[in-house]
Amino acid sequence: MSVPGLLPGLQQLSEAVETPSETIQELQAGREWRFEVAFGSTIEIKVTRGTAEIFGTELPVGNKFSFTGIKSAIYTWTGCTLEITGTPSVEYTSEETPMNMYANAHFALEKLRGKAAESPTAQGPRAMIIGPHDAGKTSLLKILTGYAVRQGRRPVVVNLDPREGMLSLPGTLTAVSFSTIMDVEEGFGTSPTSGPSPVPAKLPLVYYYGVENPEGNEKLYKSLVSRLALAVSSKLSEDDYSRTSGCIIDTSGFIAQSSGYDMIQHIVAEFSVDTLLVLGSERLYSDMCRRFEDRPQNPVTVVKLQKSGGCVDREESFMKQSRETAIREYFFGEPKRTLSPYTMSVVFDDLKVWRVGQASNVGSELLPAGEELKQPLYITTEPSVLLQHSIMAVVNANLDDSEEALAESTVMGFVYVASVDDQKRYMKILAPVSGRLPPKPLIVSSYPEPTFSLVG
Repeated sequence: MSVPGLLPGLQQLSEAVETPSETIQELQAGREWRFEVAFGSTIEIKVTRGTAEIFGTELPVGNKFSFTGIKSAIYTWTGCTLEITGTPSVEYTSEETPMNMYANAHFALEKLRGKAAESPTAQGPRAMIIGPHDAGKTSLLKILTGYAVRQGRRPVVVNLDPREGMLSLPGTLTAVSFSTIMDVEEGFGTSPTSGPSPVPAKLPLVYYYGVENPEGNEKLYKSLVSRLALAVSSKLSEDDYSRTSGCIIDTSGFIAQSSGYDMIQHIVAEFSVDTLLVLGSERLYSDMCRRFEDRPQNPVTVVKLQKSGGCVDREESFMKQSRETAIREYFFGEPKRTLSPYTMSVVFDDLKVWRVGQASNVGSELLPAGEELKQPLYITTEPSVLLQHSIMAVVNANLDDSEEALAESTVMGFVYVASVDDQKRYMKILAPVSGRLPPKPLIVSSYPEPTFSLVG
């Protein structure tokens, strides 16, 4: 049946276009609405009444926020009404949440900050979050950071999990001082390379690791941790706001295994950690109490926290899509803030490329029985077609610097290898800014993996 005055073809088109469904979600006080949105799908959420927050950052009433490719939760202390446009792939309301426990952890850190403010020589809390994979460590980090910022603090936030890539690409270790709220849609917010943002951009200190597991190159990982710790200590000594606010450290789930306990001890020593927040593991909590609490000097307070029931395992396909999305957004932005990257050609002779040394590429299986492998920090590599579709880090070092100097060098930015011509000995790369490629060393690794093409 046709509508009078409407052409048949247009009628079929109008019937095919479906407007997103709109639902109203009423949340009582102390409840949490948990939701998941697949990549390629989008939902919009608006608070129309009451107060609500997402990982410690308050959602203003009347503002719409868009979410895609995310697993998240909205909590209310007083009750609220949400207007949801679109259909999440998973959604439900939970009455049991550990938010009271997390809030108490925040108040305990605030108490330490108050004590530090009373003495010019005292330090604010240096808290470190540990736990197995997908226990909610990064979510807790955001909550504690969000609450601290809302109380006027300026905590230094440190990410030691290469899988996350806070304010940078996956495969990096970062540190940044938070003095403004986090971006509700972007999580931690944006760095200056990501274009304009309604939330002030953060200026992260970035080191390139390029391996998913801290044990993939333990020597390099420990070296980068030491460099970050030195930079964080310097930042905390700059002014009273930073000194009293302290730092909060996120870690990899790999080190929560018994084989990673030495790595935990290294991080605790380098950052002078005084508070250890153990999330979602009774055994890990017990082991940490035995290891740290009875020390006569520099004791560490070990706190056990409950894992949220909303924490779900992030399957590898989801993590892979997250990495690809992060890389695309670094060069091209996202729908609200598009970027225009630049393509340039560089000849092989102008490049100095290093690859992160890993056990899989240094021939450990060929060693005689009982002989220990001396793993290099980096291995020089010749530019070739094997680099195609890889991400390379441009570091603040000289072309003739040693491996040790590279391990102490921060990241200037990243470039993407679009194509390689072995015969003509040149490659086309994608860069976030115009101009020539600076004469700096390039570091490449297997993480994030080169599995797709950014350009058609």
